[in-house]
Amino acid sequence: MAAIDTNILVRFLIQDDEQQGHLARRLIQLVLAQGETVFIPVTVILELEWVLRSNFLFSKSQVVELISNLLSTKELEFESEPSVEIALELFRNHAADFADCLHIALAHRAGHSPLWTFDKTAGKVVGAKILK
Repeated sequence: MAAIDTNILVRFLIQDDEQQGHLARRLIQLVLAQGETVFIPVTVILELEWVLRSNFLFSKSQVVELISNLLSTKELEFESEPSVEIALELFRNHAADFADCLHIALAHRAGHSPLWTFDKTAGKVVGAKILK
């Protein structure tokens, strides 16, 4: 199974660079044609959210929709997929940023709750507590 980096996933999704977009599409098609899935590390999803928001000015709802669509694709396999799904739901329903929601979800799934933080916004999310 092949794994891809954030830059490959972004080029595949956004097609903002014609040559790199073509190469990314060709790589993914080749992997799928071999009957394999494409592995997405959890850190790639974390970086993808940041790139979409900061470089491409995606709104929160656009990010949530795109990542939700990716999670529903059978051709992609995600590291810590249940945690990513929980993080996405937390992100959808709270003001905390996606990174904090993912930290909370990963800690919880690993059996280590709460996630202690100084971040007042993240501390309002179920599974986190503010250290005072």
